[in-house]
Amino acid sequence: MIIYGIGIDVVEVGRIEAAIERQGEAFLGRLFTERERGYCARQKRPALHYAARFAAKEAVSKALGTGIGGQAGWLDMEVERADSGAPKMVFSGNAAEFIAREGIAEVQVSLSHAKEYAAANAVAIRHSA
Repeated sequence: MIIYGIGIDVVEVGRIEAAIERQGEAFLGRLFTERERGYCARQKRPALHYAARFAAKEAVSKALGTGIGGQAGWLDMEVERADSGAPKMVFSGNAAEFIAREGIAEVQVSLSHAKEYAAANAVAIRHSA
């Protein structure tokens, strides 16, 4: 396997909290899938978990080299939890098609958060030719 790309992103949790307060469901519905919203809403501090998922999607878009948009939209990427509790990125729509075209075997993500910041790293891995 070879590394296709890597990405990292850091988000101020306060910016996500403010966006949620200002725009509510309109903001959340544009950026997060229904399952992500359900998971985050159950947490003690939802904005912290939304911020981590925002960072993960940004980091993945950097690892893919697409940015957020036509090739990999916000709702084409979903952070799930594996049975072990580790984050797992699931793709649909244009992002899934892009990954298949590029021969990317997997995208690994790591999330972290503290009181004021959330961060994520992503590594896109392709099988060697």
